[in-house]
Amino acid sequence: MPLNDFQLRASIAVSDIQRSVAFYEGKLGLQALQSGPSAEIAGGSRVYGSGGGPALNVYQSVTAGRSQATMATWYVDDIDGVVGELTAAGVEFARYAEYDHDPNGITARAGGGRIAWFRDPDGNTFAIEADD
Repeated sequence: MPLNDFQLRASIAVSDIQRSVAFYEGKLGLQALQSGPSAEIAGGSRVYGSGGGPALNVYQSVTAGRSQATMATWYVDDIDGVVGELTAAGVEFARYAEYDHDPNGITARAGGGRIAWFRDPDGNTFAIEADD
């Protein structure tokens, strides 16, 4: 029974679920498929759908925001359009000194294509990528 037979869902720790709901739902436009407890916190987690199924579990935890790595990536057809919409919704895109970014925060991706990064209120990093 190999793991590739099962769906995979990214889990993201946040310090304040209500502040995170405002970001993930209000700014990113994600739809919550379910909410539930996180440890001892009633209503401390949300499962968000993306790409037709459950994709992202956001839960309140004291371990929030400790990773510097990219936690999850959305692969899109129109990176300029998606980045533009998210920017208009108040999402700020990260810029790293070692990369050249266009005015919207998009940079060339290793191996071709383009990528842009943003962070949630706890500093968890996410990416938007396109093969264009």
